[in-house]
Amino acid sequence: MTEYERSRTMPAQPEQVFDQAANVGQLDTWLPRDLHVEPEEPPAVTVHEDRTDHDMSALLSARPEQMRLEWGTRDQGSYAGWLQVAGLDGGASEVTVHLSFFDEDHDPGRRAVDDALDGSLRRLEEQVRLRTENPADPAG
Repeated sequence: MTEYERSRTMPAQPEQVFDQAANVGQLDTWLPRDLHVEPEEPPAVTVHEDRTDHDMSALLSARPEQMRLEWGTRDQGSYAGWLQVAGLDGGASEVTVHLSFFDEDHDPGRRAVDDALDGSLRRLEEQVRLRTENPADPAG
């Protein structure tokens, strides 16, 4: 098993960050560019990975009271992960993403995962910024 974890501080309230991260209809705005999530009957989702051109059955659950998202493959047991939002002083938040790969064939390697996680956290911060700057925008 291989595990990866990255964190980023964001200048927004934790509730704002979590609400954006947990918005299933907007996951593609911040997830790694080669992953696409199609919601099904909650908590079921289908994840399409461009790199392998495969669809994978997965589960995605949000725990708003804990400001935590959890996900993982449903049948294959290839990977699992979580995102945790924590409030910091001054109205900021720290977002941590953790990935566990149980199947080494599914693990794209440290550099690829670190780059994907860093990019995802940057895009999530940008989405939160756009949403907080334009709170009346129905798309946000």
